[in-house]
Amino acid sequence: MIHSSKEKALRNRSSKFSKQEVDITQTPLFFPEGYEKIFIAIYFITLPYIAGVMFQYFYIADSRVEIFLPIYENSMAILIWAIGYEIIAAIMLLYIIKLAFSFHSSNGKKQFQRP
Repeated sequence: MIHSSKEKALRNRSSKFSKQEVDITQTPLFFPEGYEKIFIAIYFITLPYIAGVMFQYFYIADSRVEIFLPIYENSMAILIWAIGYEIIAAIMLLYIIKLAFSFHSSNGKKQFQRP
C-alpha cells in the first residue's frame, strides 16, 4: 500500500507529544475567530490578577473579609499579578505533564514497568 507524503507527515507529526502543533483557532469558545491576539492579551492581564486576588483572599486572609480588605488595599497590583502568574504557570505545567503522560499511554506505547 502506497502512502502519500502528506499522510506520512501527519503520522510523523503526531507521533511525539513535543512535536505537535498548537492551533488556537480550534478553541473558538476562548479565542473567537479573528480576535485571538486580543483575547490572549486580555487573558494574560486579567487571569493572573484574579488568581492572585483569590490566593490572597482564600490562603492569606483565610476567607475573612475584615483581614482581606486591608491586605488588598496595601498590596501593589503588580505583586498580586505576579503571584497569580506563578500560580497559573504551575497549574499549566502540571496540566502539560498530565497531557504528555496521557498522550504517551494512548498511543499504544509500552507501559512503564518496574525493572
